[in-house]
Amino acid sequence: MPVAAYPEFPTNIPTHPLLVVDYDLIKNGNEKEIDVLWRAATTLGFWYLKNHGAEEDVEKMFDMGAETMDLPLEEKMRYEQGDGGSSFGYKFSGANAVDASGEPDKIEFINIAKDDALAWPKQARRSYPSTVENRMESTIVPFVKKSIGINDTILSVFNSKLGLPEGTLKNIHSVEEYSGSEARTIKAPKNLPVGRQALGAHTDFGSLSFLQNRLGGLQVLPPGVDEWQYVKPLPGHAICNVGDALALFSGGILHSNIHRVYPPPGAQAGFERWSQVFFTRPGNSVMLRPLSDQSPAIAEAVSRLTEEQRAALNPGVTALDWFNRRIKNQRVKNRTGPETWVASRGTEQGRV
Repeated sequence: MPVAAYPEFPTNIPTHPLLVVDYDLIKNGNEKEIDVLWRAATTLGFWYLKNHGAEEDVEKMFDMGAETMDLPLEEKMRYEQGDGGSSFGYKFSGANAVDASGEPDKIEFINIAKDDALAWPKQARRSYPSTVENRMESTIVPFVKKSIGINDTILSVFNSKLGLPEGTLKNIHSVEEYSGSEARTIKAPKNLPVGRQALGAHTDFGSLSFLQNRLGGLQVLPPGVDEWQYVKPLPGHAICNVGDALALFSGGILHSNIHRVYPPPGAQAGFERWSQVFFTRPGNSVMLRPLSDQSPAIAEAVSRLTEEQRAALNPGVTALDWFNRRIKNQRVKNRTGPETWVASRGTEQGRV
């Protein structure tokens, strides 16, 4: 299991404080805690989430990830996600670019489709290494279901705060429709050179991300700030954030903030960095646009934007097209020049 007695996060490294949200209180409708969540989601777009109850599920996912990454590369490559724009499967280190120069990334991960987890033992989207399929029922399905429940609870809060008809956001993220929602287990190597990006600056593709990690490395660039800042991992706390789709649906009220992954600071750099994420993304057929016609609050927010900002919130594509474009243009093999990197970008370009 990759969790070990890691060194403490250095005390001399500047960090960006995140608001702490108590999931138990959110579930029980505590208005004060809901206001904390709303404040976090409409400012930086990142927050810590405690009392979410997924710790044991996460530990088992790390075990699955370690077993998978220990497989011979030849075996893992049988399940590689490919260059066509699909995210599901294995991604090898160096498959994606981290910036416009085409510098390759330094992480490997396994992505497991929500659709495959919920359809198990049937196959919905693709097959996976034996280390994944052997743990589907005991490990992956419980983690996916718990993550969906957590993110759906948060979506219901946002639905109410945005003044949308009841169930609007839940329907957009229906578990019955195929989507890009997935569980991802990530391994970054130890002792990366200082200043070497493990994962390039980006905003997340989907709606909500539910992240667990044990070492530092995640950095955010807060609105109006020019200096990247580390987010310190806290034991027992997930790090959650808003993605591009929710920023678009909400007319920019909810904030999808740019972030990246650098080597862990200080003595933590000498250890492999493991992360576990669940990404909630809209159904494939959902059009990405502000829901102004369903919410006066969203309509008012959009009315205050410039013409350029309004255009950025209306890409005129489905969630599937948005997702595939960004995945495809990250791949080093698809690179023709800096324009390929630009084509992989989301809302971070305009800092909506």
